[in-house]
Amino acid sequence: MTGALAGLTVIDLTRVLAGPYCTQLLADHGARVIKVEPPNGDPTRNWGPPQTGDISAYYAGLNRNKDHLCVDLSHPDGQDLLRRLLATADVVVENFKPATMEGWGLAPDALMCEFPALVYCRITAFGSTGPMGGLPGLDAVMQAYCGIMDMNGEPDGLPIRIPMPIVDLSTAMLAFSGILLALHERNASGRGQLVDLSLMDSAVSLLHPAAANYFMGGSVPRRLGTAHPNIAPSESFPGPDGPIYVAGGTDEQFRILCSYLGHAALADDPRFCTNSDRVRHRAELTAALGQLLDVAQVGRSGSLELLAAGVPVSLVRRLDTVLADPQVAEREMVQELDGFRMLGIPIKLGRTPGSIRRPPATRGRDSVAVLREYGMPEEMIEELTAAGVVYEPDPEAAGLQA
Repeated sequence: MTGALAGLTVIDLTRVLAGPYCTQLLADHGARVIKVEPPNGDPTRNWGPPQTGDISAYYAGLNRNKDHLCVDLSHPDGQDLLRRLLATADVVVENFKPATMEGWGLAPDALMCEFPALVYCRITAFGSTGPMGGLPGLDAVMQAYCGIMDMNGEPDGLPIRIPMPIVDLSTAMLAFSGILLALHERNASGRGQLVDLSLMDSAVSLLHPAAANYFMGGSVPRRLGTAHPNIAPSESFPGPDGPIYVAGGTDEQFRILCSYLGHAALADDPRFCTNSDRVRHRAELTAALGQLLDVAQVGRSGSLELLAAGVPVSLVRRLDTVLADPQVAEREMVQELDGFRMLGIPIKLGRTPGSIRRPPATRGRDSVAVLREYGMPEEMIEELTAAGVVYEPDPEAAGLQA
């Protein structure tokens, strides 16, 4: 196996989104990730359509490059099996409710005492302490709870959920970073440690510049639609090829924009000379630019000309257009493997690049192979499978294989 994390073994006890995306990032860069699902599988396997067998599109986007093992961790034999895996693992990642692992006798402190070099990453909704500690939560709930939803939407409309699960995805990336920090520190100390992530902490950490504005100015942010609270112009306008987002936060960018629109003098208007002036007179600026853009009919070609001139602009594009974009293809951000089209790897390393090696797997695809690798006798594998502690799919009905 190649990649910057080759030689690293990760036991993935996660499900749904934040945990699986974190471990997929590790796997993309060469870590050997063994995903341990319950016998009935990760619940997102059935979050479709679209769906192929027991692999939904939702599940497929988060679980490539992993070995897949189905084990009942609520059973003592399943817990013993997990300890067998952890004995040679570097990292374990889980996102159960805090009391779950403790109830199985697998609390973080106990496991890190038993395996001192183990990096234990725990992902929860609100954390495990405090008045909300241990309570469940999902991305949309956190967008509402932490004020993100309240800031998103039109000024006279209802709060709107950001459609991408931004809290889950950011939590996954922070967990990925935290694991790497703990592994780096382990090189010096020889000891693992707890990496403690919560969706709430991640959501609160995303409140920039809203929180900074509140700390300094004391005002609670209001919904501005597509406009930026600290920069003007920075919002979308109607255009001949669809909405166009125009950002000209620096004075130089604003001058270039005004010149392009044939009204260079607008940049010398006392209301619009500086970004601070433009933010204070946002309504007048928006009306003036909207009229100029409508007359100029700035569309696809104009947006590219402005971008080349140094003004950040873009058409507001649909997903199908984005995924077919030549620049997206150049950056290898859409890839295909064994019939699965998927998003590419955003972290580009020059000498040890990440790679997509295995498609998402059917439930329990690697159960027997992993147990054999870890030295479990065939007779014991058969007993655990017969008892329902381990799930092995019917080879003829297993579907897609790596």
